[in-house]
Amino acid sequence: MFAHAYTILAAVVVVFLLAKTLRLSTELSMLASTVAGGVWHVFAWPGSGLRIFVPDNSLLRHIVEGMFTYFDVCLIFISATFFMTLVKESGGVAFIVRRIVKTFRTRRVVCLLLLTLVMLIPGALTGSGATAVLTVGALVGTVLSAMGVDDTRRTAAIFMTAAMSAAAPPINLWAMMAAAGANLPYVGFNGPLVVLSVAGAVFSMFWLAGGGKTADEEEAMKNLPMPPEGINGIRVAAPFVFLAALLLAGRVWPFDFPVIGLPMIFALSSLVVILCSGVRLKVWEILTRTVRNLLPLVGIMVVVGALIQILALSGVRGLISLKVVILPLSTLFATLFVILPVSEGILQYAVAPLLGVPLIMLFNMKGMDAIVALSAMSVLWPLGDCLPPTAVVGRAAVMELDFRGRYFGDFVKACLVPMAFVALCCTLFLIYSKQLSFLAF
Repeated sequence: MFAHAYTILAAVVVVFLLAKTLRLSTELSMLASTVAGGVWHVFAWPGSGLRIFVPDNSLLRHIVEGMFTYFDVCLIFISATFFMTLVKESGGVAFIVRRIVKTFRTRRVVCLLLLTLVMLIPGALTGSGATAVLTVGALVGTVLSAMGVDDTRRTAAIFMTAAMSAAAPPINLWAMMAAAGANLPYVGFNGPLVVLSVAGAVFSMFWLAGGGKTADEEEAMKNLPMPPEGINGIRVAAPFVFLAALLLAGRVWPFDFPVIGLPMIFALSSLVVILCSGVRLKVWEILTRTVRNLLPLVGIMVVVGALIQILALSGVRGLISLKVVILPLSTLFATLFVILPVSEGILQYAVAPLLGVPLIMLFNMKGMDAIVALSAMSVLWPLGDCLPPTAVVGRAAVMELDFRGRYFGDFVKACLVPMAFVALCCTLFLIYSKQLSFLAF
């Protein structure tokens, strides 16, 4: 049994590395390794009763079934990103950033805090750091440039705040996927996630952009897009107020307010954006562009579900879980701050159900608070989004801000101190998760 599981794991790893060597995308590489592991299991374990194309008990059925594991997460991802893209296209983001510069340009601390908040909102609503970079990254970067921040530190600040925005509640995809795999309700995560992500984002912004001068209003306004005529604070705030009202209503009146789900909440909020927009929005074009831009990330989540299904079917997931839960806690505390970001750089969201589920089981058995511990891990994972071979958010920040320096020698090096701060905070949350359980309200 163990030999079979080890063989399947070796096949999955070898095929994945071979596919990456052939320059296939991460999602196609994971799909190839999933199929290879499943086929190997069928032929190497004839007693399993599986066939490749028998409808009732086939490998194909397991692959397709696995692809729908995170269907609800994909819907949330698409609808939330569509909402933020509409806000950007309607001129809401430009209006907010210009108002911040005009009002607080002479008060650097307040200006940086508000810019950090602007960076946190898109990722918190969508669960994607790349969305934060693509919707508001360039605008915030323009203001930082007008404040005298050099290109390297400016790009690093955008990446770190985008990474923390992906970890911020209410939508943290790593926590949602790991919690789903462990049958843990996604409830109580807001407190620890807010503390860790906001602390990490604020520290990163002030460490990387704290020094310099007050913003040059003329330079900043010249490079920021002009919002459309007629837009005002009420029109910009209305969709967010409506969104917050729907999110809170289900919690304030849990037995009276209908459960409409996050995708529908974001869809209704998108309708409010359209109604409040000062310009005529090309809704269908924006929707198709949003889906097209999200295909790689949605594809990863679809393939991750199939991969986890095949690993569970063949016993590899149980093998990995066993190897994780027998590790001493001291070893985990000393290595997780490296293992989790590196694994994120390799597998993206796949690491959440693959490593997160057994770790939750282990922490729960040891008497730790599973919600606080998973929150800490879910803030560590996005730090790896600047590491190869995927480096989705890191490369998005470099391209969006037109960074010309060395990727590792300049950009990643500038991120090391903020990364170390976040890793230290998350490790302390892991160690003292039981004492910090009051945050999981």
